[in-house]
Amino acid sequence: MDCLSCNNTQCVIKKNIKQAKIREFITQKATLRCKKGQSFIIEGSPVHGLYFVQDGKVKVAKTGLNGKEQIVRFTGNGETVGHRGFGSGISYQINAVALETTILCSFSSDTLHQMLMEVPTLTYDLMTFYAEELNRSESKVKKFAQMTVREKVIDALLYMNRKFGRTNNLLNLQLSRKEISDFAGTTEEQVIRTLSALRKEGLIETPGKRISIKNVELLRKEISEHNYFIDS
Repeated sequence: MDCLSCNNTQCVIKKNIKQAKIREFITQKATLRCKKGQSFIIEGSPVHGLYFVQDGKVKVAKTGLNGKEQIVRFTGNGETVGHRGFGSGISYQINAVALETTILCSFSSDTLHQMLMEVPTLTYDLMTFYAEELNRSESKVKKFAQMTVREKVIDALLYMNRKFGRTNNLLNLQLSRKEISDFAGTTEEQVIRTLSALRKEGLIETPGKRISIKNVELLRKEISEHNYFIDS
């Protein structure tokens, strides 16, 4: 899709599309279509640019101790992937995997460097984005240290609800129990037990592999002291 007709207004490229200078670089954009489960960034591989999600959902993760995966975040339409490697000139520190059929826009590192030098508003928007990402990362570390297992699982469910919404009460992001544990910073067994408890309490339902949130407000109240709204 051409950047001019794209509807992802939160994308840093789209935000600056009215700048004449940035339009000179749009033709250098590459487009990539990924199938569900396909990796497009491999941890440790050389940095070659930034990706912007045009349509779809992406899992961003790092390899932790003993090879355990830690999901850093999920990204959706208009969001940036691979930004932690950009500028270092060495290698990506994360893996990125499509969670469904996903369309990505990609600019090479050389093209992005030129864009940032010639479009000050783009540089400012990207700098602001980095600052917000740092704030979210620091908040997440603090939450991990203070939350119980139950609170971590609830926080993960509410994060998915905020970010991707629900259809007929079903979360629009379908994850395995292991993926939920990798994001919540706990174990698969603890996630299974917590979801079972929440289901018995009537707070959620789990039809098949999907999760349906029945009472968002009660879940919010359980973790309100941890500043639920910080991690959007």
